[in-house]
Amino acid sequence: MKDILFPPACPICSNPRPVIDNRKMNICPWCLKYITYIKEPACLKCGKALEDDNREYCKDCTDKQHLFNQAVSVYEYSEGIKQSIYNFKYHNKREYAEVYADEISGRYGDVINMWQPDVIMPVPIHVSKLKSRGYNQAGLIAESLSKKLDIEYNEHSLIRTRATSPMKDLNDIQRTKNLQKAFKIADNVIIYNKVLIVDDIYTTGTTIDACAECLKRAGVKEVYAVTLCVGRGF
Repeated sequence: MKDILFPPACPICSNPRPVIDNRKMNICPWCLKYITYIKEPACLKCGKALEDDNREYCKDCTDKQHLFNQAVSVYEYSEGIKQSIYNFKYHNKREYAEVYADEISGRYGDVINMWQPDVIMPVPIHVSKLKSRGYNQAGLIAESLSKKLDIEYNEHSLIRTRATSPMKDLNDIQRTKNLQKAFKIADNVIIYNKVLIVDDIYTTGTTIDACAECLKRAGVKEVYAVTLCVGRGF
């Protein structure tokens, strides 16, 4: 009844998601041309798609020592998914979260189960942004993913202590400075050995690294990450 009155929308075109062979599609088949899924070869550290079959790591991960253990992403950062995430974050398209989580679990459920995380945590946003937007987009995805994979969800232990500048306008050095002391642990997370961080976009990994540093300082042994989209590696 809910689906009839409020049909779930395709996150690319925002039209009602079609039903094909008695199965509701996550994305309209004709919208698939606007997105690109990450395929092999991909960086073994951050999950970026690689252009060279002979490489195991992208240039960023070769040059930089990340603090997280491993990360994967569903899509390449193309115009279709870029606009989808923009609408999700700024136009109150909260219903996209369930589709995104289903896409993540469908493509990387086995990988996440192999990692065996004790808990799923979203990258937190500052309370000022939470008040203005009304929700944490990463939190919506993470909560839906936790239900699909039957993994504990925790949005309270890792918090953002200050508002930071938009990362898209900063270089690598500025990104690192921007996130210095931006996160802290609100309570005892040493009960977790492995944490899975969820975010919408992976660019250089600076945000995931900052979260991983904070968590590992608190006693977490391994930190993994899954994001919706990521740029190409070289």
